[in-house]
Amino acid sequence: MKTILITGATDGIGLLTAQKLAAAGHHILLHGRSQAKLEAAVQSVGGTTESYIADLSVLSEVDAMADAIIAKHKRLDVVINNAGVYKIAHPITAEGHDSRFVVNTLAPYHLTRRLLPLLGSEGRVVNLSSAAQARVDVDAMAGKIRLDDFAAYAQSKLAITIWTQEMAHQHPGGPVFVAVNPGSLLASKMVKEGFGVAGNDLNIGADILIKAALSADFANASGAYFDNDGAGFSAPNAAAADATHVKAVMEEIEKQIELLL
Repeated sequence: MKTILITGATDGIGLLTAQKLAAAGHHILLHGRSQAKLEAAVQSVGGTTESYIADLSVLSEVDAMADAIIAKHKRLDVVINNAGVYKIAHPITAEGHDSRFVVNTLAPYHLTRRLLPLLGSEGRVVNLSSAAQARVDVDAMAGKIRLDDFAAYAQSKLAITIWTQEMAHQHPGGPVFVAVNPGSLLASKMVKEGFGVAGNDLNIGADILIKAALSADFANASGAYFDNDGAGFSAPNAAAADATHVKAVMEEIEKQIELLL
């Protein structure tokens, strides 16, 4: 039995992944930002679960969630950073930042760093990337300029892919860090609201996240990007191989987290 944290676990791929992992006997830590949705998810997932509430666009709440998990657990086997936002009514946070960068990039980075002592060398961190990736404008990450929905989302997804590979470089002895595009246009709420299409079978996404979390196929894949559209490991956007760009992105991530806490 593994102890597995899944962020954004109250609907979509996160909820389905939680249901499947709980049915297989794993202990699931469910995260959501709505108490009512969390309670419904606990009932829906069944098995052995715990719930943690936090608005990931507010890093102090991310910190509080990390504190709560650390207080209750000495060990975590897997963190699945699934939570993400694309098209939302009010994308700018109270601090003037774009929620896509805060929720999709900064919050999972901060949460993961806080939980590293629980993961140890044998743990895994599975980060939700996307086929939509674009070179990161660090001024946009800093809230100095505004981007449209797609640009903000695509840049935030390359940024999480970049920090995945950099965390792997920093921790060569483990845990495993892997970025996964679970599949394009799956039938999640994000896809329905953002693109106006019904989307493809959510099982496509849930199954690859479970494989990334548990399968031996990913045991030596730290720092890699898995593209489920192509059913294999591949290179992310070329900007992830640009050392100057990677350094600028990582420095901005660190800077913004420090400012927002």
